[in-house]
Amino acid sequence: MTGLLASCGTADGSVEPQAKPGGRSFTVAAAGDVLIHPELVEQAAKDAEATGEGEKGLDFGPTLAGVKPVISKADLAICHMETAVGKPEGPFEGYPEFLVPPQVLTSLKDVGYDTCSTASNHTYDHGMDGVRRTLDVMDDLDLGHAGSARSAKEAESINIRDVKGVKVAHLSYSWESFLNPTSEKHTWALNRLSTEEIKKGEARARKEGAEVVILSVHWGLEHYNEPSVPQLQMAQRLTEETGVDLVIGHHAHVVQPIQKVNGTWVAYSLGNQLARHSSPTGLTEEGAIGWFEFQETTEGWDVKARYRTTLVDIPPEVEDEEEVPDGAVQDLRLVDAQLMLDKPGDLSEERLARYRLAIDRTRGFLYNRGAPGGDGLEQLLLEK
Repeated sequence: MTGLLASCGTADGSVEPQAKPGGRSFTVAAAGDVLIHPELVEQAAKDAEATGEGEKGLDFGPTLAGVKPVISKADLAICHMETAVGKPEGPFEGYPEFLVPPQVLTSLKDVGYDTCSTASNHTYDHGMDGVRRTLDVMDDLDLGHAGSARSAKEAESINIRDVKGVKVAHLSYSWESFLNPTSEKHTWALNRLSTEEIKKGEARARKEGAEVVILSVHWGLEHYNEPSVPQLQMAQRLTEETGVDLVIGHHAHVVQPIQKVNGTWVAYSLGNQLARHSSPTGLTEEGAIGWFEFQETTEGWDVKARYRTTLVDIPPEVEDEEEVPDGAVQDLRLVDAQLMLDKPGDLSEERLARYRLAIDRTRGFLYNRGAPGGDGLEQLLLEK
């Protein structure tokens, strides 16, 4: 089995918190938006025909398989499910009111995800039917969820998981929603982002025994690699006024910095985990898996941050599949860029150059607010 390595020590030479004798530890992997566009559904149909697997003629397993070596190794893996799911046989819809195959949730579970945030601007695209169907499928798969609810009572509940003997709560909130509950009695269906609401959620989590609280936030401006002023202001408030232990951001569809704010790691945006926008920019195909190592100390929890660069490989657009040039991408695939460089096989130099670009560019965006200095953000290394 593949192991994971990460260096120790702080970049600025400061003294690390003292480990608690017999202290517990665990790892968290978190990734960006899962946004299933029609081209990804077409790929899943093509793969189901080839594999004979999946459900109702759709198999997302081959598309997602590239991140399994990392995701499956985390003690807790968190995805962001951007949209509502439909019925397995469809019909499905793309932008602007997404309705996607529930089969993708099965594949997310299969690669190792344990729980997902569900609060986004697309949560309510198909009203309460979409919210209920999505959470019902997640429950059937034993895939945790936070951010949306089927009832007022469920909206008050907290997603707490036992992670290597540590009670870890996961909260999820969205800054906006394209469509809002039309009935006053359904305002609880989506968690709306505000400092006060997060304080209430954290208080409930702590009351229920949570020792660590992880927060997913859907915020910021799409396609900007730098966090907006409101993002920066909210990060300050959250890290000053709450005891949240980690903040994971989504919505920009491109990678934004990871930095420590008042001693707490904030990932402003991890980009897309899986998407295929109608007009790919190159940046929308690049993403990051955040890897966070929690160690119990005499003063609480020490958290180290690592990352892994991902890329959605997109085949060239041709009228006939047989016209795809030799050495070009053949199928839509989510890949670990460094792993592709480490095990290049017979990949063309052009393909390898694309992976190097993704790694270099992602590093630049992640470090853009000073994380590699005293914060100690580093690339996660896979044991060879």
